[in-house]
Amino acid sequence: MNTKISFDFKSIRFKLWAYFILFAVIILGLVWLLQVYFLDAYYEDMKLKKSERMASELVNAFNEDYSLESFSLRLNEISQGSDTYVRVETGDGRIVISPSSQSFLYRSETNSLRLKLLDSEFPSYSEIIPGSKDTKTLTYARFLHKATDKYGNLDAGNSLILYMFSPLFPVRSTISILRRQLTYITIIALLLALSLAIYLATRISKPIRNITESAAEMGRGNYGVPFKGGHYTEITELAETLTEASQELEKSDMYQKDLIANVSHDLKTPLTMIKSYAEMIRDLSGDNKEKRESHLSVIIDEADRLNLLVDDMLTMSKMQQQKIALEKSDFDLDESIRTQINSYDILAEQEGYKFKYESPGTVIINGDEAKIRQVIANLVNNAVKYCGDDKEIIVSLKPLGKKVRCEVTDHGQGIAPDEINHVWERYYKSSTHHVRPTEGSGLGLSIVKEILTLHRADYGVDSKLGRGTTFWFELKTK
Repeated sequence: MNTKISFDFKSIRFKLWAYFILFAVIILGLVWLLQVYFLDAYYEDMKLKKSERMASELVNAFNEDYSLESFSLRLNEISQGSDTYVRVETGDGRIVISPSSQSFLYRSETNSLRLKLLDSEFPSYSEIIPGSKDTKTLTYARFLHKATDKYGNLDAGNSLILYMFSPLFPVRSTISILRRQLTYITIIALLLALSLAIYLATRISKPIRNITESAAEMGRGNYGVPFKGGHYTEITELAETLTEASQELEKSDMYQKDLIANVSHDLKTPLTMIKSYAEMIRDLSGDNKEKRESHLSVIIDEADRLNLLVDDMLTMSKMQQQKIALEKSDFDLDESIRTQINSYDILAEQEGYKFKYESPGTVIINGDEAKIRQVIANLVNNAVKYCGDDKEIIVSLKPLGKKVRCEVTDHGQGIAPDEINHVWERYYKSSTHHVRPTEGSGLGLSIVKEILTLHRADYGVDSKLGRGTTFWFELKTK
């Protein structure tokens, strides 16, 4: 059986591996260049710089004290412990300062250096001369004191030249040792880089692959699937965010299924009523005016119920898609609430509900009056649905500085603490038993939330089991 092995060159795993190896190769290449191929040149450059620094110190010491005897002591002090031979001669070749036992050393080099320095336009001259057995010598010459005659020409006899000779020891053996060591270091470093690259690539790519698999599972409709993070903050945060999204999708899916069930039930009942009463009109009460009008009234009521259900669903859908624009204007909130409450007079007369309204008087706000009245209506309808046996609903306006607070209170059973944060969610229905069966889609409070959010208003709910519930919102006053 042939197995096709594929490798993703765009994957994080491969790129991490490649970057680590490339980084290791670059660093090791630089080490090889500096320690092997440029070591000889670097060694010579460092020796030259050392000679230049020593020469500068000697020139400064000579300028401070012109006495050759004291300068000779200073010369020995500065050059002591170094591998540099130092000599001072006049411009015409007479030795002024030199170790007596080594005065014969570098005589030919000194003569050559003197001529080249005299012909040079610079105050110093240096060169490297080969020796025996692969040895080299760094030669350096510099004017210690440059004398001129009365015509401004160089007075060689009275000029002093500082000569320095530094042996350059062969570095081939050192390079050979370094090359052998660097070979071992290169192999070890590449193996370590490869191991570390594979380790890190696995630790990073594995949780991402797990997240991808979980996302695919969620895409198949399993919204409750957890997302596991890794050992890095960014991946952990991504996993936590996706887990929260999965949970929200699961809740949304559950609410939508509940909505379909509720809407199906709410649609089925009035449709059944409409069909049944239409058949009664056709078969029984068509010629009886009183019965016909009664049956037609039921059909109209059920059609209004269907219309209300559809309107709520369309309103919620438009708000979620942000397709509803507010038509703001200045209006009297007190008057709008009074008008809205008056529409419940028939409920008070027929079923004994008591509506109390407390207000300081005229309160001018800027907003969409129709939408605010819908908020009041939905909150009052909710209070009617869940009010207590006293059937009392209290609506109040309270000034709060530059704001006004509107409250709708009932004395019902209240909302359980574990449910109070969910009452604004779409399709959510409290487990609290309601007093009066009301018509609607269960979207009333969600619509309230969306309208108040569009008005940038603060809102909330306060409730205690057995004592009732207060829904409130705050708007800025003019």
